[in-house]
Amino acid sequence: MNKPENVIALLKKDDEKTIRKVYDDNRKGFLLFANRYNLKAEDIVDVYQDAIIALIENAKKGKIDALQSSISTYLFGIGKFMIFQKLKKDKKTFSSEDFNNLEYLDEDYSEDETNLQIILLQKAMQKLGEQCKKVLLLFYYEEKKLDEIQSILGYTNKDVLKSQKSRCLKQLKDLTKEN
Repeated sequence: MNKPENVIALLKKDDEKTIRKVYDDNRKGFLLFANRYNLKAEDIVDVYQDAIIALIENAKKGKIDALQSSISTYLFGIGKFMIFQKLKKDKKTFSSEDFNNLEYLDEDYSEDETNLQIILLQKAMQKLGEQCKKVLLLFYYEEKKLDEIQSILGYTNKDVLKSQKSRCLKQLKDLTKEN
């Protein structure tokens, strides 16, 4: 394929041949990658098509003019973000390892400020200790009750867990402000 900057320029112009090539070159790999998230096949295809549309829109808006990764990596990042959004909407869960490895590029699904907050939060989460990550992900992302988290993580006292959650949240807020 052409250099990324050439591809981006052609995407901006809605070049059908380039769009088709990007679509075809990445489809099989994305579908294989997305299968590990236990979504229906038609949902995975929908996410892929939405990711392609987002890629084209971001190119037109100039958001990927200085792209540091390959088009494929960026496209997969968009798709992975969309999969996680769908899983959250459908109240499905994924491992904290998946969350930690998620790369937020410069997707523009809502406002830029929200994207910046997501990026800062993701970076701060990577700096937290493993126990804090587990507590916060279980409580805020998976929406588990403290009793459930106490059982899952083996805390003997609910008050200790509440204190831990409070300390972890403060640490996360502090780390977010540092970035």
